[in-house]
Amino acid sequence: MGVLVVIEMEAKKKILVIRLSSIGDIVLTTPLLRHLNKAFPDAQIDYCTKSTFVSLLASNPRLTAIYTTEQILSGPYDLVVDLQYNFRSRAIVQSLQAGLIVQYRKENWKKWLLVYFKLDLNGQYQSVVARYLHALKKVGIFGDRQGCELYLSSQDKAVAAPYFEGEGTTIGICFGAKHFTKRYPPKQFATLISHLLDKKPLQLLLLGGVEDAPCATEILNTLPDRFRSMVINLAGRNTLMQSAAILERCDAVLCNDTGLMHIASAFGKKLFVLFGSSSASFGFLPYHTQYDLLEVKGLSCRPCSHIGLDRCPKGHFRCMNDHSPSLIAEQILDYLK
Repeated sequence: MGVLVVIEMEAKKKILVIRLSSIGDIVLTTPLLRHLNKAFPDAQIDYCTKSTFVSLLASNPRLTAIYTTEQILSGPYDLVVDLQYNFRSRAIVQSLQAGLIVQYRKENWKKWLLVYFKLDLNGQYQSVVARYLHALKKVGIFGDRQGCELYLSSQDKAVAAPYFEGEGTTIGICFGAKHFTKRYPPKQFATLISHLLDKKPLQLLLLGGVEDAPCATEILNTLPDRFRSMVINLAGRNTLMQSAAILERCDAVLCNDTGLMHIASAFGKKLFVLFGSSSASFGFLPYHTQYDLLEVKGLSCRPCSHIGLDRCPKGHFRCMNDHSPSLIAEQILDYLK
């Protein structure tokens, strides 16, 4: 069997990986790129994604070329790895000449059973990264204990540098998320921040996109005046990779279940992760980095969705509202000691 694996590995000279979205999901494909590069060091490895997410991969030395869905790809490819497996990605695969096609099946029926009947058939926790790699066992790809990878440009690092010129402790706060049920309420964040700053002088950086700016403003407006100078609002002021460069320099990161969480994990940051409607069973916990998972246990309504919702179906939003700002602050302060 070992001989057969070697033959398979030597045959792969041109490889295409497809993952169209989104931020966290693409970051979670980077261990697979590392393994492909190690298994086939002379192979050309290309990647296809949406144009919005190209910056996440642009500096990755393991890739030869990055294509977007607006471009026409041409084969042949010895190996095509479809990690998206939806109508659009399958159409891309069908348009190519491919020797071997590996398609990652998401098993959405398991998610459906967990959301609607609270039946967890996933068993012991398995990261989606491990599930990706399992799909590639047929070509001799196996995992390691290393985490995700993200490569920064010198320009992005230069943007981050001014925020770290002092000797103090800096905490990155990724307070946003695409869906309401994944967002810790802004007023709760403000209370948590007040508890932190009341006990220890810190520099806190609010990180997020333009869409997160209103929440950042609400957090700042809710803070007592004496703490506002210690909190820097960067929401919507940096590119995605500039925010990544800032996260690389932080001493720890407090975050919702969001793409910036996975970006921070790629730099081995200590994470304090707030879960609302999210469930670890879906496989999207930080990969091979230290983290504290903060979740309200014992709620029969969790999870209410596998991706998040725009409102709490029950109206009480206990999965987030029941998180204690003071207890979370104490947990972070204990780590900083």
